[in-house]
Amino acid sequence: MADPVRLIVGLGNPGREYEDTRHNAGVWYVDALARRQGVFLTEDKKYFGLTATFSFEGETIRLLVPTTFMNRSGQATAALANFFKIPVTQILVAHDELDLPPGCARFKQGGGHGGHNGLRDIISRHGNSRDFYRLRLGIGHPGSADRVTPHVLSKPSKADRDLIDRAIDEAVHNTADMLRGDLNSAMNRLNGFKA
Repeated sequence: MADPVRLIVGLGNPGREYEDTRHNAGVWYVDALARRQGVFLTEDKKYFGLTATFSFEGETIRLLVPTTFMNRSGQATAALANFFKIPVTQILVAHDELDLPPGCARFKQGGGHGGHNGLRDIISRHGNSRDFYRLRLGIGHPGSADRVTPHVLSKPSKADRDLIDRAIDEAVHNTADMLRGDLNSAMNRLNGFKA
């Protein structure tokens, strides 16, 4: 068994102009998980984000949506993790993933940042540790590098958003395995899903 997850972070950019953009897929996941748990995210300036907690099998699980911009996501993640003494190996970061098509989602542990500025900052703010879990939410690639920024900062089509939402629903359904530290089960179940 791997370490159980105690902090779940949803990456995105703050503000109404970004809330429906592909780059906020991680936020969509945390919002969906909060709804399923019946909790509400509220602003907590001490942690530079929106936070909530819920109980799972006697353990406190913390949710965080940084209200910093994407490239400063580590500021919020480190502030909360350090205060509650949550090791990096017990953090799950949900983020948009260019290398997966809409409708696909994958759990994994460790790895690089793959050019994702939110992951880059989290790695940097946690002593260059890459050992946190990731939930990679497919948003598709626009085809060329010069189109990546406009792609991630734009809204997906209705069809793509429906696929992303279905993948998020499946990820939420499989989050319990991550909270128990059963990465293999979570990966196997989610990797077998295709919206």
